[in-house]
Amino acid sequence: MQRFVEAQNRRGELAEALGFRLGGGRGKILLQIRDGPVTLGQLARSNGVDAPYATLIVDKLAAHGLVERRPHPDDRRRKLVALTAAGHDAIATSDAILLRPPPAISNLPAADLEQLTELLARLLEADATEPEAPTSSAPAAPTPGSGGRRAGAPAGGGGAGRKPGR
Repeated sequence: MQRFVEAQNRRGELAEALGFRLGGGRGKILLQIRDGPVTLGQLARSNGVDAPYATLIVDKLAAHGLVERRPHPDDRRRKLVALTAAGHDAIATSDAILLRPPPAISNLPAADLEQLTELLARLLEADATEPEAPTSSAPAAPTPGSGGRRAGAPAGGGGAGRKPGR
């Protein structure tokens, strides 16, 4: 199964079509604003990053002409991040490439495709009803711009087992 999934990785094809990569959280943020403008604070919170890092990602998207900052209608101090026409085009290109079924699936006989569709529906249903298991017991990695602190960690250090003055 892993070999099949790896063979269908289309990130390179997408980067070639767009002329740049959407890594580093850029693709995720781009998709989060596809339904309408959001604030930088909302983007930071929903991605588990600090505001300066969310700003950095938005700056990179803006440099490619995919997003723009607009004044917030209720608060002049805040800005909304919105897609440009080029941003909508990039999402359409992404959808066309990433949502296209691989030939190994689209070339299946109708009966096999129906069976696969039913199996995938059952897997998705089972996944939706099971509680989400923790992915790791390890602490989160430091976020960029956090001075090496992990997301949510207080400033000033004082880690477990450390004595003051050491």
